[in-house]
Amino acid sequence: MPGAIEDYGFVGDLATGALVGRDGSVDWLCLPRFDSPACFAALLGGEDAGRWRIAPVDAGVASSRRYRGETLVLETTWDTPSGTVQVVDAMPPRGDTADLVRVVRGVSGRVRVRSDLRLRFDYGQVKPWLTRHERSVTGVAGPDAVQLSADAPLRIHDGDVTAEVELSAGESCAFVLTHNVSYRPAPRPVDPERALHDTEDFWARWVEHVDYEGRWREAVVRSLIVLKALTYAPTGGIAAAVTTSLPEDLGGSRNWDYRYCWLRDAAFTLQALISTGFVDEARAWREWLLRAVAGDPAGLQIMYGLDGRRRLPEYTIPWLGGYEGSGPVRVGNAAAAQFQLDVWGEVLDCLHVGRESGIAPMREAWELQRALLDFLEGAWDRPDNGLWEIRGRRRHFVHSKVMAWAGVDRAVRAVEQHGLDGPVEHWKALRDRIHADVLAHGFDTRRGTFTQFYGSEGLDAALLLIPRVGFLPWSDPRVVGTVEAVRRELSQDGFVLRYRPEADGRVDGLPGDEGVFLACTAWLADALYGIGRHEEAVEMFERLLGVRNDLGLLSEQYHTGLRRQLGNTPQAFSHFALVNAARRLSGAPTTTAETPRGGTSGPGEEQHP
Repeated sequence: MPGAIEDYGFVGDLATGALVGRDGSVDWLCLPRFDSPACFAALLGGEDAGRWRIAPVDAGVASSRRYRGETLVLETTWDTPSGTVQVVDAMPPRGDTADLVRVVRGVSGRVRVRSDLRLRFDYGQVKPWLTRHERSVTGVAGPDAVQLSADAPLRIHDGDVTAEVELSAGESCAFVLTHNVSYRPAPRPVDPERALHDTEDFWARWVEHVDYEGRWREAVVRSLIVLKALTYAPTGGIAAAVTTSLPEDLGGSRNWDYRYCWLRDAAFTLQALISTGFVDEARAWREWLLRAVAGDPAGLQIMYGLDGRRRLPEYTIPWLGGYEGSGPVRVGNAAAAQFQLDVWGEVLDCLHVGRESGIAPMREAWELQRALLDFLEGAWDRPDNGLWEIRGRRRHFVHSKVMAWAGVDRAVRAVEQHGLDGPVEHWKALRDRIHADVLAHGFDTRRGTFTQFYGSEGLDAALLLIPRVGFLPWSDPRVVGTVEAVRRELSQDGFVLRYRPEADGRVDGLPGDEGVFLACTAWLADALYGIGRHEEAVEMFERLLGVRNDLGLLSEQYHTGLRRQLGNTPQAFSHFALVNAARRLSGAPTTTAETPRGGTSGPGEEQHP
């Protein structure tokens, strides 16, 4: 039986990641990368779908757990009647192979510990052929091979690999799981103690560059580590989450595969990283983007595979019952074929932030942006599926139009502030047309708020980003009215829904409800601060911090009644929103994107040059 979503810790190697439960069981791991088929899928199908548990014999959940300082090395501790034992989990930054290192240490007394490995390739469907060697066991199934090396004798029984060892204080026993392709010689396993040291050293050196010293440093650094760990180092792509099909509605069908690179999520992630002192990731992502889009920039997709592949067909896995019966389990994502207008603006905005941070321009990157602008000019007035990937009919979503405006605005700034070439007067006129259109059709004068889409009766938490991208200033009464309306109409038990599914006749085209969206809660805290309500902003932000698990991790959503996290985990969207809100509430300088440029002034608003 899998644990609650918030029961899982996360370790990763910048190419894939494992989820480790409070009971010491690795219930999710895809090898060799985030979007590969899982070899441990107990999270979605129970123990028979594969898992690896190391824990004291007859023990349940651990007494405590923590990360070693500001790293991604996880320590889980059990206090038992006979003594105390600790399991240390890590995935060293990738060499030639993926390694999951698990070291058991005796702390006090004498404790008997059991390792129970159940490998099941292809999302729990395929049992490997197991072969015992002198100090290891190899499991092979088709192209995949996994080798388990251990300091303890390994036994094979009914498709499982087990070991038991009794440890006193100061003694240890190491296990290393290594993935390799089956048609190549088995690699030498890493030295476990050296691997733990190297992993700890890697993260400690990376964290040294964090440029944030506000009151929420612990939460910000943990979120930044998660965001870094979601990067796919071989290409520069960034995964939206480690998992697939963790439900937004327990028992429902709102279950999606998030193990791919959404341009929007990646752009937001990079803005959080750049704003806290990290630019190498932005350079790597820019190169990934150029490769992914190469050949047809006008055919930009909203998401790609981690290696830049375009085809992400969505299908279901019938042999997995889903997390707590929430089916279907999906692989791939049909949203890849959607038209989401805002993505063009978010990509252009992210590249602008990179320029502002001092990343040297590339001719190829600017040519790509010119091509994206050409498409944007002809498509900004088309209806789309919107930020939330609505599976109903397309609409004129206000956030999408605002981000189209932002994309053109960043092109104007590229010419005026960075000396790049382009028809700046033409772009200024286009920027003004989009701005005027949004104000004419996306603002409800009766209610004093922007709406989810043109003619909508509903709201959208993404409207909170209007001043953040510089479309209107925080002081504009239309912004203040929108912030107040979102707080009033989308709040639920002190958190924020992204929209109300029942509004406008089930606009999202899906059955069921969902939890509060954690990124939207961070956006409202940010927005409240922006309109001068600082104490309320801090109160809301602290409430968000309170639903992180004991390791500082957030999934996508939260069920306020059950007090449980929902959706895929750990979720980049939640963590980058936390970082950005913490910086705002700490009084950190904001990007120049928040200075309004162009468009029509509101009542009492000065027109910026």
